[in-house]
Amino acid sequence: MSNSLAGLRLRVTGIVQGVGFRPFIYSLAEDLALKGWVRNTSAGVEIEVDGTPQALDSFIEAIRNNPPPLARIQSITSEAISPQSFSDFSIITSQPSEGDFLPISPDITTCSDCLRELMDPQDRRYRYPFINCTNCGPRFTIVKDIPYDRPFTTMADFLLCPDCTKEYHDPKNRRFHAQPIACPTCGPQVSFVIEGRQQSVGEDAIQIARRWIMEGKIVAVKGLGGYLLACDATNPLVVATLRLRKKRSDKPFALMAFDLSAIENHCSVSSAEAELLTSIQHPIVILERKPESNVAAECAPNQPTFGLMLPYTPLHTLLLEPAPGFPQVLVMTSGNLSEEPIAFTDEDAMQRLATLADAFLTHNRPIHMRMDDSVTSISAHQPAILRRARGYAPSPIILPGDFPAILATGAELKNTFCLTRQTQAFLSHHIGDLENFETLTSFEQGIQHYQRLYRINPEVIACDLHPNYLATLYAKDRSLREGIPLVSVQHHHAHLAACLADNGVSHSDPIIGLSFDGTGYGTDGAVWGGEVLVGSYKQYLRAFHLEYTPLPGGDAAVHRPSRMALSWLHTLGLEWEPDLPPVMDLCYEERTIISSQISHNINAPLTSSMGRLFDAVSALIGIRQVATYEGQAAIELEAAVDPYETGCYEFSFSEGVITIHQLIEGIIRDWRSGRSNALISAKFHNTIARIALEICQSLRVKEGITTVALSGGVWQNRTLFARTVYNLEANGFLVLRHHQVPVNDGCIALGQAMVAAQVSL
Repeated sequence: MSNSLAGLRLRVTGIVQGVGFRPFIYSLAEDLALKGWVRNTSAGVEIEVDGTPQALDSFIEAIRNNPPPLARIQSITSEAISPQSFSDFSIITSQPSEGDFLPISPDITTCSDCLRELMDPQDRRYRYPFINCTNCGPRFTIVKDIPYDRPFTTMADFLLCPDCTKEYHDPKNRRFHAQPIACPTCGPQVSFVIEGRQQSVGEDAIQIARRWIMEGKIVAVKGLGGYLLACDATNPLVVATLRLRKKRSDKPFALMAFDLSAIENHCSVSSAEAELLTSIQHPIVILERKPESNVAAECAPNQPTFGLMLPYTPLHTLLLEPAPGFPQVLVMTSGNLSEEPIAFTDEDAMQRLATLADAFLTHNRPIHMRMDDSVTSISAHQPAILRRARGYAPSPIILPGDFPAILATGAELKNTFCLTRQTQAFLSHHIGDLENFETLTSFEQGIQHYQRLYRINPEVIACDLHPNYLATLYAKDRSLREGIPLVSVQHHHAHLAACLADNGVSHSDPIIGLSFDGTGYGTDGAVWGGEVLVGSYKQYLRAFHLEYTPLPGGDAAVHRPSRMALSWLHTLGLEWEPDLPPVMDLCYEERTIISSQISHNINAPLTSSMGRLFDAVSALIGIRQVATYEGQAAIELEAAVDPYETGCYEFSFSEGVITIHQLIEGIIRDWRSGRSNALISAKFHNTIARIALEICQSLRVKEGITTVALSGGVWQNRTLFARTVYNLEANGFLVLRHHQVPVNDGCIALGQAMVAAQVSL
């Protein structure tokens, strides 16, 4: 091949700014003896380079196959140009362009280089709790606007000292143009605060906070996206106190341990779970607890699992540093009262958390956008995201085509919103349940921020069919005010569409969608949730659904599984026998009211909800009669499963309806004969997995469809999910599962956007 000089122009798009991409290009060019330049633009990175054809080929290959760890390349386009006879390779001034935008990197866990410096007494950033570089640290939570430059972040007021300035401008330094760069001389400082008064700063503040935690106190710790409440997870009394203060009676707390070995002392950790724990996101991972763990059971009442994460900021690393007498595991749960958004501004935290925390370990680097910790698990041998937030959001979902600008407002529970632009969907971080003013405000502020960052002015708005959801009301109001077309999307169709988009499906061939969840407004006004759909992005057919039963008291039945148990007994013509656990749970007056509601159709909408069936079974066999958080009855029912039981109950389906009379009778019969809850729960889970298989087999015969998409909150049940996936794959089906977005209602906004795009095209 010729060694003559050739020229090349490249354009790279994706997450390629603020992640060390230009220094990477600079070093790569020098290694290959290439001359030219690289610069940021509003749409990505542009490169012009001269060199031998062999060197240019190696250059492109290295960019494509070995980019910086935080870079996420969407596209590389190249064109041959005449050699420009450059004398060297340089990084030149950025070139903004009106209307263009760039994806912004999520906040990333402290890298190994920074951790090494953090613990090196000879390093000038030794034990500095805000150490970072282009490979790690805060990103999205500190960005106010684009381009991603320091003046547009919350670091703007921290003027760089001479040493940091030198690093910032050195292309060979890993802190080259690292916008959050700081050191003890010029950067943020940590402080320990009691009742609004600063008691100490720096290392002393951290050590006092550690001592308070050891002494059984609760400390509010300012993290990347908000305040967390920390305490000794091995101290049952302080954990119970935190529950009382947070008004959170049973829902598990998130935990944090210093390193993987500490986690392994308390939980069983598979290689896949270890990989997830130590990934650059450092999410919370749901793990099986070991019987010998001394972590207080109060951290996760009635659960065989803990949600654990590793430190993801230097401050967390220093706070959890092992020492004699210091607990191996801390509670590290969101700083809020139950169901409120996480506190992220200092003023708000000092007010809202004053009655929750005994003291504050805080700092003076402002957080611009609140962000919860992400929650994940390994389900059927693959990672699954249960809450998509820190570390994952706002990375774009690459869409199978070029889409108009759409705003999708999502569901009411586990809300996220979604904005699309061209080939990318920006699914927001977890907002929460839109059931109060504070969360609605967070939702509206988030939409404004994403629109500003990504320069998106919606041409279409999509929302849920439910007329009274706050997200729907927001969508309708904005559509009316701004004259933007509105598309209402059925909840379970959105689940199907989200799963298709998550898997990059671009065709319009019909696919079977098993959309199993707790609540979704149906086109007939009923509450759907046990849906077998056949469809695509554009349309769907409701092929099968769980038979209807009343939802006595509406939302009251969600919180009282015993109500659902009585409803199913009534629907199936079975007696409310006085020795049944749900009958015993409800007094005579309550049972009379429920009977009247069902008989006279008073505040008792019909439901086909699979989630409510799980609640009913949990109540029937005496596991859970009152739910203090969403899904609790089903979660505790799963926890009881005998993993070795293979039996099933009888069921039937015909003319579009799944009938479970025999299933309920079989459960009652087993319960009366003294069979264990472990056996009954296992047979129930096996039965639902069997229903899924047999219905899909019937549709394959009828429609010739061999692809099945699983979406909806019921599929967070790892036992059910694994058994269903195994059954389907063993019988020749291709199973589509969620990878990038949650299987629960956190994916709904993405699905709404995909459906709306088809309607508007």
